[in-house]
Amino acid sequence: MKVLVVGSGGREHALVWRLAHDSERPEILVASGNAGTAQLARNVPVAPSNIAGLVALALRERPDLVVVGPEAPLCAGLADELRARNIPVFGPGRDGARIEGSKAFCKEILTAAGVPTARAQAFVRSEDAIEWIRRHGAPLVVKADGLAAGKGVTVCDTIEEAEQAVRDALDRRVFGEAGETVLMEERLDGEEASVLALVDGERIALLPSAQDHKRVFDQDKGPNTGGMGAYSPAPVVENPEAAGLRRLIFEPVLRELRRRGIEYRGVLYAGLMITRDGPKVLEFNCRFGDPETQALLPRWEGPFARTLLDCALGRLDPSLIRWRPEACVCVVMAAGGYPGIYETGDPIEGLEEAERLPDVVVFHAGTARRDGQVVTAGGRVLGVTALGSTIPVAVRRAYEAVERIRFRNMQYRRDIALRAWTRPAVGTPTTSQQGDQP
Repeated sequence: MKVLVVGSGGREHALVWRLAHDSERPEILVASGNAGTAQLARNVPVAPSNIAGLVALALRERPDLVVVGPEAPLCAGLADELRARNIPVFGPGRDGARIEGSKAFCKEILTAAGVPTARAQAFVRSEDAIEWIRRHGAPLVVKADGLAAGKGVTVCDTIEEAEQAVRDALDRRVFGEAGETVLMEERLDGEEASVLALVDGERIALLPSAQDHKRVFDQDKGPNTGGMGAYSPAPVVENPEAAGLRRLIFEPVLRELRRRGIEYRGVLYAGLMITRDGPKVLEFNCRFGDPETQALLPRWEGPFARTLLDCALGRLDPSLIRWRPEACVCVVMAAGGYPGIYETGDPIEGLEEAERLPDVVVFHAGTARRDGQVVTAGGRVLGVTALGSTIPVAVRRAYEAVERIRFRNMQYRRDIALRAWTRPAVGTPTTSQQGDQP
C-alpha cells in the first residue's frame, strides 16, 4: 500500500508516524514534509498550495490513498481534482470544505440543521456592522469569514474593540480576501472542547475528545496562535458518544450536507463550547486539527491506513477503530516572538535524548535539516507528546522531555492540560471563544 500525505506541519508528522506504525506498513510519501517526516517517509518538494503539482505527483506515483492534512488545499479543490482522476483521497471536496472555508456558510448549515450554536450576523460593509455593534453592545466575537491562518477571530469585551476589529477586517483588509465578510457573533461562556469524527458520506465514527490551548502565554494570556498544546481526553466531554453529540450535532449536519448534494468524506471537526445550556458549536473544520491530532493519534490502536482508505471509499467500519485507555498530552515548543515576527535556522539540540524517554514522541512542525543538523523552520517548531495512565502523569512526562530540548529563544506554555484537573463548573468563563482552529 502506498500513501501520499499532503502537508508539512506537526499534524502531518503525526499522521505519518501513525501510518509508519500501522499493521499495513505502507510506503509513505509526504508533500512537502519536514525533518521529522523525513525519518519515516520520502519527502517530495511539492508545496501543499501547489494543486497542479500535487495532482501531477499523484498521477506519477499512483498512491492507493492521498491524505490531505491542511484545510487550504481542500478548500482549493484538491480532493475534487484527485477523485476526478480515480485517486482515492481522504478529505472533502471543495463544496464540503466550505464548512471551514466560510464561517457564514458554516453558520448557515448549523442553522438549517437545527444544531445549537451562537447567534450571528454577517456583514460586508463596516458601517452596517458598526451600527449593529452599537445596537447590540458587547461582549461579542468578530470573525473573518474566510481562512485566516488561525488569526481571524477577535474576542471583544467592549464596543470599541469590536469596532476596531471590524475596521481592521473590512476597511484595512488585514486578512485580505478572508476578511471581505465578517461574522458578528454572540459570545458564549463555558469551556471549549474539540470533537472530531470520521465521515464516509453516510457513516460516522466519533473520536475521543481533546482540548486545545490557543493563547501563546500561560493562563490563556497573549495573542491567538495556531495552538500551543493539546490533550486528550478532555474531561468536559469525557465520552462524546455518551454525551449525545452524534445525535445532537454530527448526524443533523451530515443530513443537511447530503440534502444539499454534498457527499462529505474525511474528518468533520466540531469546535464546541460546553455551556450551562449544553454543547454549542463554535465552528466546524474540514480536517484533522493541529495540535489535537498529536494528542489523539498516539492513543489510536486499530488499523489506521485501512480505516482512512475505507472512509475515502465510502465503506467505513467504525467497529475497527480502537483506542488506548491512556491520556495523551502535547506541549508545543515555539520560536521566540511567535505568533509575531520570529527567526528561523537555529539548531535544535536534545531531540534524541527526549525521545529516549518512555511513552514520548516528538512531532516536528517547523523544522528542516541543514548540513546534517535539525534546525528551526517555522513559528511552531515541535510538539512534544507523551502518554500516561492519567493526564497528570502524561503532563509530567511531556515536560520532562521538553526540558531536554534546546534551541535559541524557544518558548512554550507551562500550563498545558492544567484545566483538566482544576476545571471550574461548566458555564464559568474559562476560555475566550477563539474558534478559527488551526
